[in-house]
This record gives sequence, C-alpha cells and structure tokens, in this order.
Amino acid sequence: MTISLAEAELLISSVFEHNGVDAPAAASVARALVQAEAAGQSGHGLRRVPAYVKQVLTGKVDGRAQPVPSQPKPGILAINANHGFAYPALDLAAEMLPSIVRKQGIALAAINRSHHAGVMALTVERFAEQGLVAMMFANAPAAMAPWGGKTPLYGTNPIAFAVPVAGADPLVIDLALSKVARGKVMAAHQKHASIPDDWAFDADGNPTTDPAAALNGTMAPAGGAKGAALALMVEVLAAGLTGANFSYQASSLFDEHGPAPSLGHMIIAIDPEAAAGGTAERMAALATEITREEGVRLPGRRGGDLRRTALETGLVIEDDVMAAIAALR
Repeated sequence: MTISLAEAELLISSVFEHNGVDAPAAASVARALVQAEAAGQSGHGLRRVPAYVKQVLTGKVDGRAQPVPSQPKPGILAINANHGFAYPALDLAAEMLPSIVRKQGIALAAINRSHHAGVMALTVERFAEQGLVAMMFANAPAAMAPWGGKTPLYGTNPIAFAVPVAGADPLVIDLALSKVARGKVMAAHQKHASIPDDWAFDADGNPTTDPAAALNGTMAPAGGAKGAALALMVEVLAAGLTGANFSYQASSLFDEHGPAPSLGHMIIAIDPEAAAGGTAERMAALATEITREEGVRLPGRRGGDLRRTALETGLVIEDDVMAAIAALR
C-alpha cells in the first residue's frame, strides 16, 4: 500500500505508544524509521518495528527512558540514553551540540547505554544543515570477526560524515564497515531471499548465500583486513571512550532476548568557519569537479532524492511489513 510520510509517522508512533513507549520517544523513533524507509534503507526502516516493540514489551528497551545530558568538559557533551531507544538521545545531541561547537570550534557528543543508531546519514546531515561538519561512529552487536578469525567480535560499526555545500544539499557519506549493513541480511531473511556469496560467512567461516546462516555466522568486512582494522577503531571511539558495551558484550538488536544492548555512539562536530572559512563554497567547487564526469554521483544524493520523492508521492510499504505492524496495534 502507499501511505504519506506524515501518515506513516502517525501510524508507527501510535504503535509504539500502544505498546508502552512515551509519546515523545515514540514520535522520535517513528520519524527515524520512516525517514530511513523513505531513503531506501528498508533494513533500518519499518521492518525493525516488530523487533523494537518486542524489546519494549520484555524490558530490553525502556520505552519510558529519557536521555540525560551532562557537560563534563567544555567541549564534551555526554548523554546517557538510559537503555532507551537511540533516537531521542541523537535528537538531544543535534539540539545541544551545535551551540557548544560554535563556542569551542569543535566538540563531541559521547552517548552510552544506547540502542540501534539507525541510518546515521540522517543524523550527521542535521549538523551539516546547520553549517557544521560532522562525523559519527557507532558500534553494534558482534557480527564481524577480526581479520583471520571466525568468532564475531566487532559490530558492523558504521561511520558517517557530512559537510555543507553552498547552494546544494550537504555531502553525506554513510557506510557500514562490513561489506553491507547487517540490516540488509535481516531484510533478505524476512523476505526468504538469498544473498550474494560475498556478503557474509557461515559459522564455519565459509561464504554463504543463506541469510539465516549469515546471521548465525559473521559479516565480511569491507576491504578485508583494512575494514576489520577500521571496525576496531570505531569500537574504541564508540564504546571504549563512551563507557558503552563493546560489541561482543552487547545483546542482539534483532530479538527480545537478553539484557539491554547498551551500545555507544560518538559524534564529532566542527565549525568549518573556525579554521580557514569558506568551506561550503569550496565544497561546492569540489562537488562540481567530482560530478563533471558523466555517470559520477555524489555520495548520499540517491537517498536524498528518494526522500524527496517519498515526500511527494508517499511510501510504498510491502504487504507483509504492513501486516506485521498492524498486528501490534
């Protein structure tokens, strides 16, 4: 069926409220999931609703938690997500961090006791729209082995980056350090579809096209040993420096079993005018050079185009997804 973004947000928000999530948190989660769906990231979109709700009902996620900020140092905003959803904590960072950055030139938000960070492009983009450069790092439950190993130790540990571009949408980069995001494997599993044989390994370390075997095995790192090393870097930034669980300590985001995942996120934001200045204009010149050759597209543009189309024409939601959501009301 086709539904407008506003209708989708109201629907998803009402589902979460019906299942014990406070209204502000429900609205935050609904907005993030709907925007992810609109951007073509269905693995981080509405297919997450049933698992999220089950986690609220079992107490794995506290639907009534409120993120609590503190500022232990002038350039550091610490946010305790209190085992609630990540999105209210990310909203708080987007609200509070920019003013600190404009005073300091650079600042970071360290978020702990959190949950699924979702499509991080949507978070860093909010900073770029305010004229700031932003980088974000997040860890996730263990799904990727150190290079040469078979035992999951790191998460897919995504990184995201955004910078303003004069007269255009921000340049946004968002990527998991596995070859593909684990949400894509989950989506294939729900659709009973196979996956390419270079996405993941089974529990014995063999390439697999079976998403169920992949979910019980390990994800292939992007770039081989280099991707695994970057995943370790993110583990340090997102968990080691924030006090969150390391990936191997975190429970799954896909089911309701176990304790709260207690994951971590770090956002580093920079005022580009504090250094050389004129960054947005220089980025516009760089973007022109990048796209001068036919067939070259700037990172993040596809997702932005899809969101604009969805705003005009609505979201097309698959029947099985809508049925699973309707069953939760």
